[in-house]
Amino acid sequence: MTKYFHYLLGTALLLLSGCQSIEQLSIDYMLPAEVSFPTTLKRVAVVNNMPNVPDNKLIAGEEEKNKSAHEMTRLTNYYNGNAAITTEALAEALAAENYFEEVVICDSALRSRDITPRESTLTQEEASELVQDLNVDFLIALENVQMRSIRKISYMPAWGVFHGTVDVKVYPTVKIYLPNRKGPMTTINTNDSIFWEEIENKEALVRTRLIGEEEMLKQASGFAGTVPVKHLLPYWKSSNRYLFSGGSVNMRDGAVYAKEENWTEAIKLWQQTYQTKKGKTKMYAAYNTALGYEMQDSINTALEWAVKVQNIAREISKIDLNDKENTKSVQGGNLSYYIFISQYVEELQKREEGMARLNMQMSRFDE
Repeated sequence: MTKYFHYLLGTALLLLSGCQSIEQLSIDYMLPAEVSFPTTLKRVAVVNNMPNVPDNKLIAGEEEKNKSAHEMTRLTNYYNGNAAITTEALAEALAAENYFEEVVICDSALRSRDITPRESTLTQEEASELVQDLNVDFLIALENVQMRSIRKISYMPAWGVFHGTVDVKVYPTVKIYLPNRKGPMTTINTNDSIFWEEIENKEALVRTRLIGEEEMLKQASGFAGTVPVKHLLPYWKSSNRYLFSGGSVNMRDGAVYAKEENWTEAIKLWQQTYQTKKGKTKMYAAYNTALGYEMQDSINTALEWAVKVQNIAREISKIDLNDKENTKSVQGGNLSYYIFISQYVEELQKREEGMARLNMQMSRFDE
């Protein structure tokens, strides 16, 4: 839903800008993880704390009767994932980030005597013994991995073809254990989806070529191991930004400097426009200035300018924040400059809040 919301905001901006020229830019920036690891934790072991029950992967399945008009079949199944594959994928994904000095894997089931899948917290004695045996500082344990698959075959009359899809949602759970500590440090419950599709002119071909259950479980189990990583380690996020390049000579020349990544000169021109113009041109110049500072990772200054843009946008959009009905109408979906800029301000605020945590999490690379 977030993706489409940003798309609508961008579309609205294009419509509202009139003759103003707009260019789309992409920005990549790093966000902090949910967990902060002290720099003393340099070596980690990824362990499989799920029972070894290869014959009990399918939990339940049902043929759904409430299908859409063109759906021929819809089957929903629930599975236990392959814990060994997920554990190995988690260890590989952590090692690939080069965040810890060493990542050790212990993918054999610690709960091999269990006959049914269950989450079973490691005791303090078990965690300490594993840390000592594996010569690491702490443990990341896979506690559970479950899946829900929706397998559908639909007929698409407009094209005269059959469309088969398999959409699997994975639910991995990991816990972090420190030696000599009673109970886990924290529990990370995550989820994400992986998708396959086939299009053929015959239903039988779709059924034959659509990914089978065994391969689906294998690939989905591997994918599940990568899902917790962005909750455990700092990660990169890509976002779209919009650069206003028309309306005046300074705006145009500033956009040229921006393409050359000469943000210092570009900002000088945009600030001159901000000081000398009014209305929308003043707002565009302020927005570009905020963007220029963000591109240089000066988030505090970028936020200051974004708030200036927000105030101008509120005036242009004629929004009275004291009028609850007016504000409610705008927040309910009225596409305006104010909503677009407010979304940008909110994103910058989140970046600002995360900077301190991110610097602390990345400090291990400076040692």
